[in-house]
Amino acid sequence: MADTTAYSTLLSQARAGEVYLNDEAAAYHMFKACDQRLTDLDKILITSQRAQNVSGFGDFDIARQLEAKFRAQAGNDPNSIYEVILKDIEAVKQLREVFSISFKRIAGKDIENANALDYVTEQVS
Repeated sequence: MADTTAYSTLLSQARAGEVYLNDEAAAYHMFKACDQRLTDLDKILITSQRAQNVSGFGDFDIARQLEAKFRAQAGNDPNSIYEVILKDIEAVKQLREVFSISFKRIAGKDIENANALDYVTEQVS
């Protein structure tokens, strides 16, 4: 996405080292929350794609117009639910990267390599 958003600006600042979350546990858990949100959004995206298959309103012209209207709201329109979900996915990916950068800056390792068991064990010791 080429549009500049608050999330893309925050990500640029994180990449430049200007901002980061300075709490290792918070960065870790926020990264994991972003992963879960992406999983949830993917499921919603699939459902929204199914909503684009609109039919059953009848053979009248008004029925076809109504189908077209619902189809546009589901996926053909720039403000359709499908497009809104895609924008949300992009925002969550950008936030997840901010938390990943923060974790790496604090812990000195990639968050993908810090599995939950290792993380909990380190915190208890």
